[in-house]
Amino acid sequence: MELLIPLLFLLILLALPLAYVIGQYNGLVSLRNHIRESWSNVDTELKRRHDLIPNLVETVKGYASHERSVLERVVELRNQARGARDVGECSERERELSGGLGQLLAVVENYPDLKADAQFLRLQHELIMTEDRIQAARRFYNGNVREYQNKCDSFPSNLVAQSFGFQPAGYFETDPAEREAPRVKYP
Repeated sequence: MELLIPLLFLLILLALPLAYVIGQYNGLVSLRNHIRESWSNVDTELKRRHDLIPNLVETVKGYASHERSVLERVVELRNQARGARDVGECSERERELSGGLGQLLAVVENYPDLKADAQFLRLQHELIMTEDRIQAARRFYNGNVREYQNKCDSFPSNLVAQSFGFQPAGYFETDPAEREAPRVKYP
């Protein structure tokens, strides 16, 4: 009986760190899965945007056929964005695509008939809604990345993260120029 109490104490002393490591590991896995899920939401919204662009380009093409270089550039940027392989590349390609869409909307300013076209107005409304949804999904994703990074960088959970090879996650950044929405003026 005298040996049982120290043995029990030693067992508890060994079990507590193990329980801590298991809890931290499971927390990191959970956060990593939240990041993957939230990136899937961002990706879904980006695909929605990519699907809208050809229709928008076709509508503008009917009115502004001599603006071919802008239209072709937007299509090229869309295709590059669809081919992005990771968050960093996707972030960069989407910044470029947003710039191209801004140029496209600037071209529209020169065509009053186009600005009044029902198809164009519907597509423009869909694009605005999609951009809002992308921003919401991006904020959710970046919030999950922040929480994960905090756990990976904070002591002592960083020891568990390093021991089990948890890699840093990248934020989905915006271009500082993109932070302000392009302004389209109607007469």
